[in-house]
Amino acid sequence: MSATAVVPGVLAATGHPLQCAGAWAVAVLARRSCPEEVTAADLDRVAAVVVEDAVRAAVAEKDTAAYDWWKVLFALYPNSKATHSKRPRDAAALKEALAALFVPDAVDPVAGGWPCTFCGARAGAVWTKSTLPMFDTNMALNTLPPNVPGWPVCRGCRIAAWALPYGSWVTAGSVTVLACEVAGAERRFAARNVREAGRIMQLGFGARRSGARPELSAVRAVRALRSDVQAAATLWTFKNDNQEPWLRVVRTRQSLARFLAVVDGNSEPRRGWRLLELSLTRRGRDGQLETSGPDEAARLLFEADDGRSRSLLWSLHQLLHPREDSWNVRDRAALARLAFTYAEEILGMNPHLEPVATLVADWIEHGSGSPRGRLAEYRQVALNDYHLGKLLNTAQFRLTLDGRPVGAGPEDWRLFIERRPRAWEHRMLLATRVIQLLQERGVKVSDAAISADEETERLVEQPILEPADGDFGDEMGEM
Repeated sequence: MSATAVVPGVLAATGHPLQCAGAWAVAVLARRSCPEEVTAADLDRVAAVVVEDAVRAAVAEKDTAAYDWWKVLFALYPNSKATHSKRPRDAAALKEALAALFVPDAVDPVAGGWPCTFCGARAGAVWTKSTLPMFDTNMALNTLPPNVPGWPVCRGCRIAAWALPYGSWVTAGSVTVLACEVAGAERRFAARNVREAGRIMQLGFGARRSGARPELSAVRAVRALRSDVQAAATLWTFKNDNQEPWLRVVRTRQSLARFLAVVDGNSEPRRGWRLLELSLTRRGRDGQLETSGPDEAARLLFEADDGRSRSLLWSLHQLLHPREDSWNVRDRAALARLAFTYAEEILGMNPHLEPVATLVADWIEHGSGSPRGRLAEYRQVALNDYHLGKLLNTAQFRLTLDGRPVGAGPEDWRLFIERRPRAWEHRMLLATRVIQLLQERGVKVSDAAISADEETERLVEQPILEPADGDFGDEMGEM
């Protein structure tokens, strides 16, 4: 009979987003600065916390706050000992069964065990879909090769797999993890979620502020980075219960930290961002918050892999053009500056708008008929390449025949009427600049009067990305 050796309890953050999120959760729970500093003793303590919380949730009554954590576990490990419908209701028996999942690996020194699926360390245990999140579903009986019992997983990664919900943004049916090119952002995201997990286990999901979304927590984590740091952030949202599983991936651009620094450090785009947040805020008839503006604004900074996401520029375009008289000069300038800053910093655009915007504004102001009618005509074609080209041609001839100077020609139009990358964004920015010019010139397109709103002025002066009824607390998690 051969002797066995115990594999040391070590942990590393890998390139797998779920393992990495779990590893950061372990580090936060153990009060270490990074996963690589976690010791075997730390793993013992974290495993004990994970087991204790899982047992408490598994035996909780369905109408209690503690049961909400069971819903989280079920979304990740639907067939595990803690979530299965036939799980033991005896807390001691369940604790013993769960603790066995995280015992130190016993590896035969001759055979040497197997390399861990995630980190490559020697693993003495193999796991399957009942204990690994997003590894197969109930739709597939087995995707492993014949005679292969499961995936080798070392002790550190096994504990990370079950610490995952602590460092993730969780709901009753889904989990969101953050992957970022800078580890500091991942730690901040995990730390806030560890704190939030404690509140959910004590008070249930009812303790979460209204309208809260993971994008805001992710953006705040990236915002803390230096402005010269190029760091894209990716959010992976999924569920893997015994219904149809799904996965949704959204990403930011690498220049997000710089964009946020520019907005934060300059009064005009900062005012524009607060106006955007306020416009996205929704309250019920009772005055209670239903949709959080800061959370929804942060969501606009992420782009979905499948293309099904709202564009920040498109949202600003819709905000600026419901009615051309809907904003005073200062607020329109602030929203326009925000749009131009996003185009420059995030999309890498340097649009040359002034000649064509001046041409359109001159035509609206001085062409035949009323300015209101010509503005409506421009609005109908502003985002269509072909019809915009026809209008520009008409405007050029009209102004030339009237003896007015025309500073823009067909070469200036190319960015807006040719089917090329970013042409759509150029047309939206052009429309924003045209309306801004008309307002600056005092061209009358409506009889409505815009009055100052003292309450809006007070709210606009508040910091960006700060939900009014939310408290994020400190950045450290607790065991």
